[in-house]
Amino acid sequence: MRRFTAEYLKTTRAGMWEDSRSALADLGLDTRRRVLDVGAGTGELTRVLRAETSGEVVAVDADRELLGHVDPPRALGDATRLPFRTGAFDLVVCQALLVNLPDPVEALEEFARVSEDLVAVIEPDNSAVTVESTVDGESELAERARTLYFEGVDTDVTMGEASELFAAAGLDVVAVERYDHRRVTEPPYSEQALESIRRKASGAGIDTDRETILAGDTTPEEFDALREQWRAIGREAVDQLQDATYRRTETVPFYVTVGRVD
Repeated sequence: MRRFTAEYLKTTRAGMWEDSRSALADLGLDTRRRVLDVGAGTGELTRVLRAETSGEVVAVDADRELLGHVDPPRALGDATRLPFRTGAFDLVVCQALLVNLPDPVEALEEFARVSEDLVAVIEPDNSAVTVESTVDGESELAERARTLYFEGVDTDVTMGEASELFAAAGLDVVAVERYDHRRVTEPPYSEQALESIRRKASGAGIDTDRETILAGDTTPEEFDALREQWRAIGREAVDQLQDATYRRTETVPFYVTVGRVD
């Protein structure tokens, strides 16, 4: 399973569900007594679940450091070996977890074991991500970098809607909803946005993906060329920051698949 830093999780999930939580309607959160958030990370989804239900929401993650960012109740545990009895919850949910697992069906079977009613997964289709930017060429370069990254990843990061996986795990699908998460960079720029642009201009942003990209068909020379293009885009973005004209919108489609335990 791929690991992520607390900073990465907070950055990529910031603002998610702020505008609309209608895509979570089929989870019946207002009726839940005990909910489990698997792969909770730093607890972005956990806090949403706790705000929407009067029942208990337990966060579980395999990373002790990430879990330290979440208020109790919480537990250390692996998605395929959950430390709970059969039927301990009436809803088990995860967000952007299955796309990072080598065997997502194994995890779903474990979710079904500890749930007496519903299982819900919120997974992105990273192949359908779009970027709009005031910097010419940024959208095209971002798409190319994503494509090269996908070639080096050994899990299905383009999963999105998970009905077939649910069927394989013996879960009956009851609903599928799409939710578009938009991350907007515009004036006044947050410190987080400024740091992201600085990392792009220095090349540090794409350097974090170097190992994964090179695991695909990309050569070191091709990566270095991509990095220089990335830095050029970043420098132009920095220039636009000076007169507050830089704007960027990244849209990531997430699919909420809900199934009932048979």
